Parts: sequence; structure tokens; C-alpha cells
Amino acid sequence: MRNLWPEMNNNNINDKTAEMLLSRARAAMLHAYAPYSHFNVGAAILFDDDTVFTGCNVENSSYSLSICAERNAMTTAVANGLTKPLAIAIVCRDGTFCPPCGACRQFLCEFNPDMTVILDPAPDSSDEKYVSLALKDLLPYSFDAENLKDRKGE
Repeated sequence: MRNLWPEMNNNNINDKTAEMLLSRARAAMLHAYAPYSHFNVGAAILFDDDTVFTGCNVENSSYSLSICAERNAMTTAVANGLTKPLAIAIVCRDGTFCPPCGACRQFLCEFNPDMTVILDPAPDSSDEKYVSLALKDLLPYSFDAENLKDRKGE
């Protein structure tokens, strides 16, 4: 496992948990609906009560209406009352290195900017099982609730 920013990743996700999340994300990826891009993605999110929710990307011919696997998993969790994610695993077909897109980074930061992001390793990392990094390092200076304080009905 390669932790790109070890001093900043404080969820201490162990290998067994990371591998379980990657496995669950791969299973979810099999259900992706990606008839236009053929870029199948799966995600699995671990919550503070040890529950795991999964999601896959769902495309639409009106591209902007598509939903990424990460947001699909997180919205399903919220619909089930969970809002405290600890870690997310994201996988793409063929083991492609697949960090979350900008919209997903912002969306997930709403719930926990410190969450661990677990990815299949980049093709040039032959002996690594996965890559681990902190979400906040993928989206420094995210827009959050602090940006909305002191608004007086404007």
C-alpha cells in the first residue's frame, strides 16, 4: 500500500478493510450503466458504524444528468440515515487508476474532508495493492459551511 500523504491520512484504514472495500467497489462496478463512455466505475463507502454502501456510475444521454459511483453511494447512504463516512474505495474497469472527479471530491467533502480515499494503484506501481490518501488533499480549499457563515438572508 502506498499512502501518498501518510502524515495527513488519519483514519488508519488497515489492509483488510481496504481490500474489503475495493472488493465491494468492484462488485458494484459490475452494475454500472455506461453505454456512452464505457467507463464503468464502482465505489464502496465505509461509515462510522461499520456499514458499507456501494454505488456505480449511471450515465444518461443528456450527459449532465449522469451520476458518478461515489455520489450514488453517498446519496444512498444519506437516504438510509448515514452521514459520517470514514473511507471510500473507487475502482474502474481494467484496474485503471481512478481518483474521484472534482464534483465528487466537493460532494464528499461535505460529509468528511478527512475521509480516506482508496484506489487501485497506478499502472507504474507494480507491487502495490492499493493507494491511500486523504480526501482533503485531493481538494484543498474546498467550499464548505464556513463559507456560508454570517450570511444575513442575502
